[in-house]
Amino acid sequence: MDKAVIEMAKKYAKEEGRSLSDLVENYFKMISSTSRTEEKIKEVAEDPTPYTTSLLGVMKLPKDFDPEKELQERREKKYLKK
Repeated sequence: MDKAVIEMAKKYAKEEGRSLSDLVENYFKMISSTSRTEEKIKEVAEDPTPYTTSLLGVMKLPKDFDPEKELQERREKKYLKK
């Protein structure tokens, strides 16, 4: 691994008041959670329950709403504490 990258990560962790291992652990949680969530979304999309189907159209979202971007931002906030 590039030593400069490690040093930058250590500096970032220190500025955030966290350990580098904590940041790495939370990153791993985030990426492993992403793949499980994507699998679950695909399952629901392929075979929605009547309840799930009844929820379609309940919320009005902006035309430029990007669910993947929203999910990523929420995970970063939760796991990386931005």
